[in-house]
Parts: sequence; C-alpha cells; structure tokens
Amino acid sequence: MTPVPGDDQPGILHVDMDAFFVAVEVARDPSLAGRPVVVGGTGERGVVAAASYEARAHGVHSAMPATRARRLCPHAVFLPGRHDRYREVSERVMAVLASFTPLVEPLSLDEAFLDVSGARRLWGTGPEIAARIRERIRDEEGLTCSVGVAPTKFLAKLASEAAKPTASLDGVRPGAGVVVVPVGDELAFLHPLPVRALWGVGPRTHERLDRLGIATVGDLARLPLDTLVAAVGDAHGHHLHRLANGVDERSVVPDQAVKSIGHEETFARDRHDHAALVADLVRMADAVGRRLRAAGQAGRTVVLKVRFGDFTTITRSVTLPDPVDSGRAIAQAAEDLLSALDVSPGVRLLGVSANGLVAGGTEQLRLDDPADWSEADRTMDRIRERFGDDAIAPAAVLGDAGIRSRRPGEQAWGPGDGPRT
Repeated sequence: MTPVPGDDQPGILHVDMDAFFVAVEVARDPSLAGRPVVVGGTGERGVVAAASYEARAHGVHSAMPATRARRLCPHAVFLPGRHDRYREVSERVMAVLASFTPLVEPLSLDEAFLDVSGARRLWGTGPEIAARIRERIRDEEGLTCSVGVAPTKFLAKLASEAAKPTASLDGVRPGAGVVVVPVGDELAFLHPLPVRALWGVGPRTHERLDRLGIATVGDLARLPLDTLVAAVGDAHGHHLHRLANGVDERSVVPDQAVKSIGHEETFARDRHDHAALVADLVRMADAVGRRLRAAGQAGRTVVLKVRFGDFTTITRSVTLPDPVDSGRAIAQAAEDLLSALDVSPGVRLLGVSANGLVAGGTEQLRLDDPADWSEADRTMDRIRERFGDDAIAPAAVLGDAGIRSRRPGEQAWGPGDGPRT
C-alpha cells in the first residue's frame, strides 16, 4: 500500500476562536475594530464573558465582575452578550470543521478538537489542514482562530494557546496562528512550559508544587512519583505525572451526548419573595422543557440551584418516577424543592435544569394528574415556531409588560442595563 504523505505527522488539532464573542460583535460592527470591547452582563451584577485583546491589555478577563472591568478600562465599549447570535455563528464554524473530518469534538461554542489522521489523503498534513481551516473561517465568517497541531489532545490545546495573539498596551501582537508539535518533539515543547499550564494545576496545587521547587513541567516530570502523590494525592498525582511526561491517551470523541439542559439567571436585586421566585421557576422550566423537546430528550432528574446574596450556593435535586420534557412537570418538581428553602435572606441567582437525559417520548400519565400536558406543550411549540417566542406562555410568565420570556443564554452573564461606551 502506498503510504500517504504525512502519515508520520501529528493528526490531532485543537481549534480555538480568537476572542470569539467580541469578534462576532466586531464583524457585525466594524467600527469596533481596534477598540477595547467587553461583552457580557452590563449591569452591576454582570460578569465579563469575553474581552478584546485591547481590553485584555488593561487586565480585563473573562469571569471578571463587570464593575471591576469598568474600573480597569473605563474607556472600553461594553456590550450585552447575545448568546443566540454566538450560537448561530458557532454552528457555522463547526460545520466548516466537519467538512474536513467527521471526527470533531466540540468543547464549547468557540473551540473543538479534530482528528484529521484519516483525512490526509484528501486534505494534506495536519498543519496544511489547520491553514485551510483558518482560511475558510476568515473568508466565510470574517473571524480568526488559532490552531494547535500535535500527537495528543492535551498538547494540541497547549499548542493552540501558544498560537494566539498577545495583549499589549503597545498594541495587539499577532500570534503564529498555527503551532505544530512534531512527533518526537513532545517533551521538548512541553517541559519548558510553566507547571500551571497543566490541566489540574489550580492555585492550591500550584502552591504545593511551588513549595517543592517545581516551576516548569520538566521539573514536575523529574519529580519522583511517590513525592508528587504525597503532595497532591494519589489520583491527582498520577494524572499530573502522566501529563508532565506527555502521556494523553484520550481520543477525539464526536457527537457526545448532552448530559443536562438548564437555565439560570442572576437577578438585578436580591429576591426575598417566594411567590416571585416561583413565577421565575415556571418561566425557566418552560424554557428548559422547550429545549428538551426540541432535542428529543427527557430528563430523569430535576435540579434546583440557588445562590444567596452572600454568594452561598446550594443545589437540590429530585429524581422523578418517569423522564419528563414538560415545563409544567419540571416547574412543579423545582417548586417542591424551593419550598423547603428559606429565601428570606435574599436570592441572587436562581436556576433549574434537567439531568439524566434519555430519548424523549410521551410523558406517562399519573393517577394524581390525569391531564395529558404533552399535546399542550407541543401545541405551544408550534405556535412559537410560527408566531415567535412571545406569542404564548404559561400564565405565570405574564407580567405588566406582557410575556417575560427569555432566550437560552440571554442572561448567562448576569442582568444587563443596555450597551454602554
């Protein structure tokens, strides 16, 4: 059999969009190009979802409170996140990736692993495919991405980070775009990196390793395994030891099943009223049920998440006799869980999700609730598809201003108060 050119080259790619949410906004409004832009929750309780490299140069980063971001970079443009728009663009980007190989494992809206080992005869080597992907995404979406090419997923992700642009007060420094870790050079690439580059090295683990004099991945690789296990624990120690020596046996797994579907919101002000929280639960559960039915899924377990004003966060769950995809059933289960909690201290965040997903179907009737809600739910779905999200809703969702619907991810980064500059 004639060998395919590049058979001895790395075939795992990690594609990571550059400042994805911000880049989508800039593509829509080119006047934002070159300016510090922050996307996320724009209200007092909002958090940063993404920051342009110009904003990052001032210390702004994702998951930072929006109030702190404004102090660090008051001249930035602050935009509310539009999750539905980013999802639409993400779907088109993932379609580009899938045109090169069916082995695509999305990690989030803006990154994915690819195994292109079987696509070399058609598209060329891993680095050539990486260059083609960057060109397609730039031409079709006006966006840039960074790509790591390596023999393993772990190294490919590190390589994509090394390929990214760099934030600087002197201006954004372009990255390499594509960084390749050749077969045989894994440790030469990995060992000079700081030890915090390893998955699983958080602040506490880093502190323990620092006490042992471990600064780089190479230092960790040379540390006796029993010493590492004594410092960080058996499972964690073996995990870090394998990574430090370049061992990552995970394969690219496409089409991973969704494990849960949920909705949560941070309120602009703490809520102390149980009845108001129940109305919010009904609205959120209705959204979760709709998403379950659209995905052909049903959930066995309903999970309630509550975060109080002091940031204390608790979760409660209940496993139901039968899987459900009805917003009404999800709301009832969540309400029962909420009724056991004292909300008088004030609720900052509320969320509900369906876990333990299975293939959806008609909800089984119960003797204590003989009504068949499945047809009502699907009738509501058809009305919304034809007339829009705000055409119909449960009565509890109605407010003085009409239906208070929420699109998936609309308040993913906290309540907003409109765009600011």
